[in-house]
Amino acid sequence: MGDLIVQARQLVTGVADRHTPIVIDDGAVLSRDGVVVATGTLDEMLKLSPAATVKKYPRHAMLPGFVNAHHHVGITPLQHGSPDHPLELWFASRIPARRIDLYLDTLYSAFEMIASGITTVQHIHGWMPGGYAAIHGAATKVLTGYRSIGMRASYCYAVREQNRLVYEADEDFCARLPSELGAKLGAYLKSQAMPFSEFMTLFDQLVAENDGQKLTKIQLAPANLHWVSDDGLLAMQEKSAAAKVPMHMHLLETAFQKEYAYRRTGKTAVRHLYDLGLLGPHMTLGHGVWLNAEDIDIAADTGTCICHNCSSNFRLRSGLAPLNVWEKKGINVGMGLDEAGINEDRDMLQELKLALRVHRTPGLDDDVPTPTQIFRMASEGGAKTTAFGSSIGRLDPGRFFDAVLIDIDKAFYPYQDPDIPMLDALVQRAHARHVDAVYVDGEVVYADGKFTKIDRDAVLAEIHDLLAKPRTPEEIERRELGHAVFPHVKAFYEGYIRDEPRKPFYEASSSV
Repeated sequence: MGDLIVQARQLVTGVADRHTPIVIDDGAVLSRDGVVVATGTLDEMLKLSPAATVKKYPRHAMLPGFVNAHHHVGITPLQHGSPDHPLELWFASRIPARRIDLYLDTLYSAFEMIASGITTVQHIHGWMPGGYAAIHGAATKVLTGYRSIGMRASYCYAVREQNRLVYEADEDFCARLPSELGAKLGAYLKSQAMPFSEFMTLFDQLVAENDGQKLTKIQLAPANLHWVSDDGLLAMQEKSAAAKVPMHMHLLETAFQKEYAYRRTGKTAVRHLYDLGLLGPHMTLGHGVWLNAEDIDIAADTGTCICHNCSSNFRLRSGLAPLNVWEKKGINVGMGLDEAGINEDRDMLQELKLALRVHRTPGLDDDVPTPTQIFRMASEGGAKTTAFGSSIGRLDPGRFFDAVLIDIDKAFYPYQDPDIPMLDALVQRAHARHVDAVYVDGEVVYADGKFTKIDRDAVLAEIHDLLAKPRTPEEIERRELGHAVFPHVKAFYEGYIRDEPRKPFYEASSSV
């Protein structure tokens, strides 16, 4: 690709602390073959590389590309007919989802992510039927989708050994049901089962096949405590250490998961993972809504990361995560859009605003999120939770040149008082429609509302035509199964949480 200099009115290379972005007025980035060489003024960059191609964005702010640190699917559950039930019921309501080609599905959400400035995604795949060959084929389609559109992706296939529908062994729950329904559900759950050894083989094969790729990396995902045995967790920890890859694990998303951990281990989920030796900077806990004070101290002391999925927590009634306490304790926090954001899309600029606003607890102190802190979560904080680590998340020399250009003239029109720092105003006022260009690995993948490598209109039309067809017999059967099972799942959780007080550690409306 050679040398490229990109200049903007204001360049944000990263964050010094939760109040202080690093901003260069009329700043420029010199990159070579997709890697940042230097930052500074345009004249300084031209002195370093007089023959470089120069691109100027005089109305714009240039930021490190955002990182969606927790993502699963393209077509959303709501689009597939699943309302925003509480998580434990939501899984049952998703059984009827239509089948869709995963290459197209991946592109669908990639369009939304890139258009809001996301350059890297943590894709946590799973819940696939069909055995090893089918799952490997599905993983390949997802990875191909990201490479085709030019987006960076840290990919993992979520390991599930047990308790695939409720927090109980599959066979035990199926035995609770009327015999015919139990047999049908048992067959459905068995279709998603895969021996633990094959999960590890899949990881090894994907790592080997991914060798030499710049845009994609492979990591590990123990899906959640209730889905993985202790032996499985220990084996994955050993694999993570040997392969030098991080892990991302859903944990304590709901009060029911907190209760499950006590029933299984007699202690909190975080304490159990700590006792097993699983925590550290290589581990990211997805959600973490129901961590208590000791759990948070353990996470902070071990350097464990957390991914905050603000929209998902609201939509599925999971609770309000203790973000302000995480920040006070110095925990690295990423930002995830999960299945879809508050507006039923993958818009990171909207998610920044949501996370900024909802943690403004009453009082006069300043222990509430700052725009710079929220920006850091969506950039460098998220980067640290992926297999790309310190190679992305900032526009520093040696890191990949992944950047978003936002038209601040349009975002701030008709007026923005200069007493408000530029990044503060951008986080609160910029929208996806103000994103004019996105660079990944030094290449423009999105400009002026169009994708440079993939025809969005053609992909959306193909998805529309596929899903406009009638349900297949298999899809009809699953739809009937999902509707029949749903009330039994709801009944399972009645009285599941013990009568003793289960007051949350974090209360957003605590007294001043």
